[in-house]
Amino acid sequence: MSTPSATAPPTVPSWTVGDITVHRIDEALLPPATGPWLLPGATPALVAGQDWLRPHFADDEGLLHIDSHSFAFTVGGLRVVVDTGIGNGKERANPAWHNLNTDYLQRLGSAGFPPDSVDLVILTHLHTDHVGWNTREVNGEWVPTFPRARYLTSRTEREFWAGFAMDEARRQMFRDSVIPVERAGLLDLVDVPAEGVDVVPGLRLLPTPGHTPGHVAVALTSQGETALITGDSIHHPVQFAHPAIGACVDIDPRQSEVSRRTLLGSLADTGTLVLGTHFAPPTAGRVVTHQGAYRLSPAP
Repeated sequence: MSTPSATAPPTVPSWTVGDITVHRIDEALLPPATGPWLLPGATPALVAGQDWLRPHFADDEGLLHIDSHSFAFTVGGLRVVVDTGIGNGKERANPAWHNLNTDYLQRLGSAGFPPDSVDLVILTHLHTDHVGWNTREVNGEWVPTFPRARYLTSRTEREFWAGFAMDEARRQMFRDSVIPVERAGLLDLVDVPAEGVDVVPGLRLLPTPGHTPGHVAVALTSQGETALITGDSIHHPVQFAHPAIGACVDIDPRQSEVSRRTLLGSLADTGTLVLGTHFAPPTAGRVVTHQGAYRLSPAP
């Protein structure tokens, strides 16, 4: 029996939305302790009460499976990456994020998106695990990973953090992953009204505040089909069944719940493909009504 070559390109899962192919660019499966820390309301008993979460999204003991990955696609002639994960070689307070050494860039290349080819990087928000591959280290300096790209985030998001009393860990993240992009003149700030804003035809930013004040979700439309990339408006499918469950790092927990309920209600039973930025494989699915709330029907 033959064995795979050590240099074989990594597998890159993908989904189609009309004539758009959305690729998942894997970075890392986060450790089991992530779930209880991030979503403390998702107790093992509550998780175990949702049979549909097993085996993909939770284990038999009620521990959540949580991933870090990006999405990449081409729309309107633009080659786009949504969120950039944790990054390699970054000094981080969270041990699971500290000084990673993953094959993320190889995976991005295997999907057909080498860094020099990317036109647009959309940042749903400016948290550590969504901006890490904004930059990479070259000769001891942090430089933009995507030198030809414009990096896009909401004006509300950047202005909030500009006035926020950051601890040292967050200051370090901005120093190595946000400020180098700004200094290179590559960061664009976009006003995102309540109805959302089109970046190009078929690509729209929708405001989903709460996790952070300027958080956005990313909507795709092609040939009558639709998809939505959640960012951190929804961290895990357990929140479909229990939208009141919030993340410990939500800036405004009440607003986060409102955004999540509004988003799920707008997606339920519509056939829209939902792509979770932290959802473990199979990662994508469709929102269906279930027992007075919702569940995710996976789309492998």
